[in-house]
Amino acid sequence: MLFLETVRERLTLVGLDDTEYWETISQSSAAGIVGGAIYDALIARCAIQARAEILYTWNLSDFQRLGPEVAKRVKTP
Repeated sequence: MLFLETVRERLTLVGLDDTEYWETISQSSAAGIVGGAIYDALIARCAIQARAEILYTWNLSDFQRLGPEVAKRVKTP
């Protein structure tokens, strides 16, 4: 709980509504993105919604395949 409290104090939490979840999962599925990569798509959608300039990940290829709007934000830490 202390860790989560620290995160909450220092960061802005971003969530999706039910329509945004559905759209992201539906679009990802149509693009052949399935399984655990759906979580990457949901994270990317949150990053776009939050207007994040950079989305840090060690898994560049999975995020880059989510389209140019995501790929331009992805960097390795």
